[in-house]
Amino acid sequence: MPALLSTPHSLAIAMWDFSWLERRWEGGGYEDWSAALDGLVARGYDVVRIDAYPHLIWDGAERYTLKPVWDQHPWGSPHPIDVDPSSDLLEFIALAREKGLLVSLSSWYREDSADVRRRLRTPEDLASVWLATLAHIESAGLLDAVWFVDLGNEWPQPMWAPFLYQQGDDAASLDRTSAEYQRWTDTALGIVAARYPAMPLCFSFIDQMDTWARQDVSAFGLLELHIWMVQGEDPSFYESLGYDIVAASFDPDQYQVLTAAPALYRSDPELWRKQLDAAIDRAAQWSKAASLPLVTTESWATICWKDGEGLDWEWVKELCEHGVRRALETGRWAALSTSNFCGPQFRGMWDDTEWHQALTRAIHSVTPEI
Repeated sequence: MPALLSTPHSLAIAMWDFSWLERRWEGGGYEDWSAALDGLVARGYDVVRIDAYPHLIWDGAERYTLKPVWDQHPWGSPHPIDVDPSSDLLEFIALAREKGLLVSLSSWYREDSADVRRRLRTPEDLASVWLATLAHIESAGLLDAVWFVDLGNEWPQPMWAPFLYQQGDDAASLDRTSAEYQRWTDTALGIVAARYPAMPLCFSFIDQMDTWARQDVSAFGLLELHIWMVQGEDPSFYESLGYDIVAASFDPDQYQVLTAAPALYRSDPELWRKQLDAAIDRAAQWSKAASLPLVTTESWATICWKDGEGLDWEWVKELCEHGVRRALETGRWAALSTSNFCGPQFRGMWDDTEWHQALTRAIHSVTPEI
């Protein structure tokens, strides 16, 4: 039986992905971890989800040069950057614990100049990188600060787990009802759980939600589902705008396309809220059927947004607040994000402290039915 995530009341969780390590230049938002974490506490958050770079800790070199995954989005660095994930991970977790925060670990399996992630050829290899990382944290006496571990962000998307595919990140994603998917998933989870039986484990998901009833999550300790209004298809918000999320990584014109998003949302807010509600209800249904608590660390309005001319935050905050309160009504969420922009590099979202506090108070007021 896997360790199930538990909490006496719902917690507020923020996603700091790989930005916590890669955006440390002056003005990058994370140049002063202590100040950034104080800001998280002041806004009422309990947990921060970060990339632990497990493949690099497993590899064991002192420093790595990371390649940018994009240059238009404010997550991570738009330029190659040298990092020391091994020592910095321990320093960050220790500082978070000192401030009363829990940490959840994930990985986007960031590409470095040697592409270490390509050395993960089997599910046993995948388990090994996490065993090495958790042992590293345990040896520093910090394992009690880790709330849960997500072995792979938005699994099994080729963009974040290209080692699963000979074709690399151009491959079609593995079907989560397939035997090959299940072999990788259950084997990796089982090996890590055998060594750390009290640690809640999962893989996070972004897609293939329509087949949830046929997906086997019996080895999971929680469901970590990423949910946005823009995932709806009837109609598609992004298609209605003419926005290309794939091209947007390196095409500056795509954010110009997004400047029309507030008007599109305001043209029929109930339509777009209903799409978000349907996704939330489906997640709650899966959670109940699987007897697993829900966590959502990336949510609720648009996947991509940032500070810039014509990029109004008000509609994003309005829809994110609707999503939080709608999710809380289901009683299935152990932890919720208020958005996927809850970091100091997103000034238009971060600076509205009262908005964060109102939502984190609402989150804390709910006892999940799990």
